[in-house]
Amino acid sequence: MRSRRKLRFRLVVSFALFGFGLSALFAFAALNIRSRVEEQLITTSLQDEVDHLNEQVIEHPDRAPSFDIVKAASWSDRTIYKAPLAWQTLDTGVHDIYEPGPDGRTHHYKLAVRRKDGVITFMQFDVSRDELGKQQLLFSVIGAVFVFGLLSLVLGLWLSRKVLKPVSELARRLRDFRKTGKAEPLAPNFADDEVGELALALDEYSQRLTAMVERDREFNSDVSHELRTPLAVISSTTELLQGSPDLTDKLRERLKRIERASRQATELIEALLLLSRAERRGPTRGETTDVAKVANDVIESQRPQMRDKPLGVELVVKQPVSVNAPASVLAVALTNLIGNAIKYTLEGMVTVEVQGDRIEVIDTGPGIKPEDAERLFQRGVRGEGAGGSGAGLGLAIVRRLCDLYGWDVSMRPRTDTNGAIASLKFS
Repeated sequence: MRSRRKLRFRLVVSFALFGFGLSALFAFAALNIRSRVEEQLITTSLQDEVDHLNEQVIEHPDRAPSFDIVKAASWSDRTIYKAPLAWQTLDTGVHDIYEPGPDGRTHHYKLAVRRKDGVITFMQFDVSRDELGKQQLLFSVIGAVFVFGLLSLVLGLWLSRKVLKPVSELARRLRDFRKTGKAEPLAPNFADDEVGELALALDEYSQRLTAMVERDREFNSDVSHELRTPLAVISSTTELLQGSPDLTDKLRERLKRIERASRQATELIEALLLLSRAERRGPTRGETTDVAKVANDVIESQRPQMRDKPLGVELVVKQPVSVNAPASVLAVALTNLIGNAIKYTLEGMVTVEVQGDRIEVIDTGPGIKPEDAERLFQRGVRGEGAGGSGAGLGLAIVRRLCDLYGWDVSMRPRTDTNGAIASLKFS
């Protein structure tokens, strides 16, 4: 889940695991030290006691020795057979033995043995009685580990909230900027620490970015204004010239080509301006654009590209469709799709089909490779084949316009014959 990847979650888990691990390590060390110290104390005590008992028997063989151990006995070499059989072969020292106890269960004993001057002394200590104490200590230590682990988790939650509060506040202010569309200085709202340094760096970056956007916006506005003025003059002049009665048919056709080129340039400028502002604009007064009409205008404007090629272009309207977008935007997209089909097709037919939710441009050109279909929409990538000239920007502009208006553009090879199919699907 996404929450598991949050910095706060990682801090809490790290702190809790550290506390739990440290407590467990301390508990293990305490139990180990306790076991070692207990073993050493019992061994030393038994060894000292058996030595003392052995000395009493040697000095006063006719006197009963005094001791406070559960079971002790001393024999000479001649009477060693009176000792338990398992003890008789043991050397001097402290040994671990397991024998049945008074309750019938096997007990763990420490047996101290001392052989000196023909006297053999045994001293037995039942260490099983300490098992209950060890279990109680073990349970207590385990409980302490879980308590300290829980405390570490609670402390980690509190510290993470405290430490990350400035970061959360910084993120909240950045989200507010996105809502209001206006960036305000961040650094004055934070302390002079790492978060404050981050806020200062964001302020500097925001200033540079704002200045760059403003320069870009002013440049686009200036270019749009400066280009539209001469295009408007060209359009009005050609319109006036077409009204002259002494024009020849050939000259009148050339004036129409100039008028179409001027209109295409105006539409392209408007589309590029929308792309530069990332602004989606619909037709004026809520009107829709007829796709078939725009497609027909684009086909007529592209006919001069056919020159003397044995190529035909037809428009097939299977089902009318309208889109909520300016005619200029749709014209720019269709001009690139239909223009490419005419450019790359040497002979045959280019068919423009208008369907219920899309328009498709079907040609009989050299076709494309399936693996190259998506790559053709990348900036600077040009198609291979006849007429493969240009900067490779047309289809990239189409893709950007489609992303802006929520359309889907694609290219695929034909399966029935040579050629390609460009599809523009409207959402």
